Amino acid sequence: MTERRFAVIAGGGTAGHVQPALAIADALVARGHAHEDVQLVGSARGSDRATMEGRGFPVDVLPGRGIARSLTPATLVRNFGAVAGIGSAVVRSLRLVRSARPSVVVAVGGYASVGPALAALVTRTPLVVVNVDAVPGAANRLFGRFAAACLVGWPGTDLPRAVATGTPVRPEIAAVTHDDAARRTARRLLGLPEERPTVAAFGGSLGARRVNEAVAGMAARWEGREDRSVYHIVGRRDWDAGVGAGGAGPIVRVPYEDRMDAVYAAADLVVCRAGAMTVAELAAAGVPAVLVPLPGAPGDHQSANARVLGRDGAARVLPDAECTPERLTELVDALLDEPGRLAAMSAAARALAPVDAAGAGAEVVDACAARGRRAGGAP
Repeated sequence: MTERRFAVIAGGGTAGHVQPALAIADALVARGHAHEDVQLVGSARGSDRATMEGRGFPVDVLPGRGIARSLTPATLVRNFGAVAGIGSAVVRSLRLVRSARPSVVVAVGGYASVGPALAALVTRTPLVVVNVDAVPGAANRLFGRFAAACLVGWPGTDLPRAVATGTPVRPEIAAVTHDDAARRTARRLLGLPEERPTVAAFGGSLGARRVNEAVAGMAARWEGREDRSVYHIVGRRDWDAGVGAGGAGPIVRVPYEDRMDAVYAAADLVVCRAGAMTVAELAAAGVPAVLVPLPGAPGDHQSANARVLGRDGAARVLPDAECTPERLTELVDALLDEPGRLAAMSAAARALAPVDAAGAGAEVVDACAARGRRAGGAP
C-alpha cells in the first residue's frame, strides 16, 4: 500500500509539463515538505520517468497518449487505443489517489494529468490546475471549473479562480546574464566566434521545418560577413531528414542542445516557435526574440503566447506563412543593426518574468491543501 503523501503532482508528455511539475515539487520541499511526501506522476511514453527520477521524489507513470484531431481511418483506430489508454490511466489514478490519500492533487497538463485530476474530483481531494499557455487547453478548461485554484503563467488567462504566479523555469535559465564576459564564455562553449553578434534558432526537440529552412536561407545570405553568427538547433527529426542542411554562411548546426542556458547567454536574438515554456524562458533569461507561432496549434495558443511578449515590446511576431529566408533576414538584420533596440527588448522581456513562479505556486498549493483539510474534503 502506498504511504500517505502530501501532494500528487501529475502531468507530462512534454518538457512544458514536466519542468513545471518538478519546479513546484522542489518548491514544496523548500517550504518544508519531505521529498517522499510529494508523488510525481508522468507519462509512460517518452522520457518522463527518466527526467523525473533521481530527484528524490517517488515517481509513477501512466499509460496513454494524446488524441489526434483527424477523422481518417488510421487516426480513428489510433484514437481508440488512446481512449483505452486514458481509461486505464483513470483506473490506476483512482487507486493511487485512494491509496496515497494526498492533501492536494496538482494537474500540470498533458494527458498524464487527466486521470489524477478525475481521481481528485471523485475523492473530493482539493485540485490545483497549472496552465502555462496564454490560452487554456480543453482539459484545463474542464477541470478548472472544479479546481480550488488555477495557477496561470500570464495575467488575463481565462480560467476560474486564476492566480497569476508565472511559469516556473529551470534555475539555470533564470540565472542567465548578458554581460560581455558571460556572452564570450557561452559563445566559446558553443563553438561560436566570441565577438560576433549571435542569432540562436530552434523549433523544438523534433524541429520546425519552416523555421529551419528560413534560418538556413538567412545564414546563406550572410556568407562572407564577419559581423554575424548563427547557432542553429535543428531538431532530431529535421536533422535526420536533412532539413536546412548545407552549412553555408556563419552557422553552427546541431541536432539537439541541452545547454539552453548557454544558448540564451550567447544570443543577442532568438528565432523560434512560441511554446509556453520557450516564451517563459525567453522572459526569464531576458532574450529578445522573433517568434514564429506554430499554425494550427490547439486554440491557436502559440499566437497568444507570442502576443504576450510582442505587445510589451520583448519580441517581434512573424506569422508562419511569412517566415521566408528573405523576410526573416530583413527583420533580423534590422534588429541586429540597432543594439539599443535589442537592449530595450531584453529589458521588456525581463520585466515580464516573475521573481519566483515555483515558490508562488507552491504557496498556493499549500493554502489549498490547508483549506481542504479544514473543510474535511481530503480523504
